[in-house]
Amino acid sequence: MEKEEQFNQIFIDHYHKVFRLCKGYFNGDTNNADDATQEIFIKVWQKLETFRKESSISTWIYRITVNTCLLYLRKEKSKKEIATQFFPIQTEENYSDEKEIQLKKMYDCIQKLDETGKMIILMILEGIEYKEIADVVGLSEETLRVRIHRIKKSLTQCTQL
Repeated sequence: MEKEEQFNQIFIDHYHKVFRLCKGYFNGDTNNADDATQEIFIKVWQKLETFRKESSISTWIYRITVNTCLLYLRKEKSKKEIATQFFPIQTEENYSDEKEIQLKKMYDCIQKLDETGKMIILMILEGIEYKEIADVVGLSEETLRVRIHRIKKSLTQCTQL
């Protein structure tokens, strides 16, 4: 499979998950999430040939996503412009006003978590397997399960306020 075909398949398979993960990091801000998602896939395109297959492609992409989002949050620098004609067109996700309010409250509560907690819960919300999350975060699965329990308890208390 040539690089462009491989990239297009990766983009199609992972775009929405990466976008939602970014959206979680940016407190629901779709503009920042969109910018970060584009930068992430530019990095994936640029580094695809160096992927060593020591982990799954999704673990590699999530690690790039987390690092890119954290970099955005730390630096808030201007974004470089790169031609993106090789990105397939994606549809937007639309929610009702009530659902948007619930999502906003959840994002507000997620923002109160530490960086690792944020990373863990956003990946859980994407349905990523515990083993893969443990690999990305660098925790044992048992430690991860304890963290998830504490995070969920914290978020439940926060959203009920």
